[in-house]
Amino acid sequence: MYAEERRRQIASLTAVEGRVSVTELAQRFDVTAETIRRDLAVLSNEGIVHRVHGGAVASQSFLTAEMPLDARYRSASGAKSAIAHAALRYLPDAPGSGIFLDAGSTISNLASLLLDDPRAGSWSIVTRSLPIALELSGGGLTNVHLLGGTVRALSQAVVGDTPLRALALMSADVAFIGTNALTVDHGLSSADPQEAAVKASMVANARTVVVLCDSTKLGTDFLVSFASLDDIDVLIIDGDAPASILAEFESRGVEVVVVED
Repeated sequence: MYAEERRRQIASLTAVEGRVSVTELAQRFDVTAETIRRDLAVLSNEGIVHRVHGGAVASQSFLTAEMPLDARYRSASGAKSAIAHAALRYLPDAPGSGIFLDAGSTISNLASLLLDDPRAGSWSIVTRSLPIALELSGGGLTNVHLLGGTVRALSQAVVGDTPLRALALMSADVAFIGTNALTVDHGLSSADPQEAAVKASMVANARTVVVLCDSTKLGTDFLVSFASLDDIDVLIIDGDAPASILAEFESRGVEVVVVED
């Protein structure tokens, strides 16, 4: 296992469990205690964990700072690609089906794959993402609907009352949703109330909700929850996610699909 992958797993474990010890981590990853201390030092410098005697604790309970869009595309890119490919099995077969596409880097990976699907021309695709709408329409799809409203600069996604009014009159067979964070207690969450409101409306007006979430989001919380585990039908996540927390999701009725990047 590469050091970067190990540190990603350590970050997820710390966020989920609250506290980790050097001894337990060394045993878990079959490395020396000194290697774990170096990993924790790196994560501490990045503000992901806080070092304490014998281990580390999660740096904070609720996050407020969001990564810029270009940084999101670079983060966990292999995992996001694998997650997007796994999501293809949940695309509807029936012509005329409706699809909601949320915004975000993992959803963008999925959107790119739709251009190669011969069924795509028969679907009605609704998105709040300006980059996704441009890519799909530029790829020749004529049935792409971009929600109106204010484009939020940080995410290049539509927010505000206008998309909420439009979504209230719509329904989709399946919604593919991204998230900034995911926990058992707080569900899916976002730092921005307007982003959260539109995401929540997509979730509420879809028959099936498929969440695309890489493991770096697991165990962290942003301030605004937009969906609970009860609202989720499927969670697609990479193999760096701790098995114990995935089992808890499954016990709550969520279908969990684990992919390898």
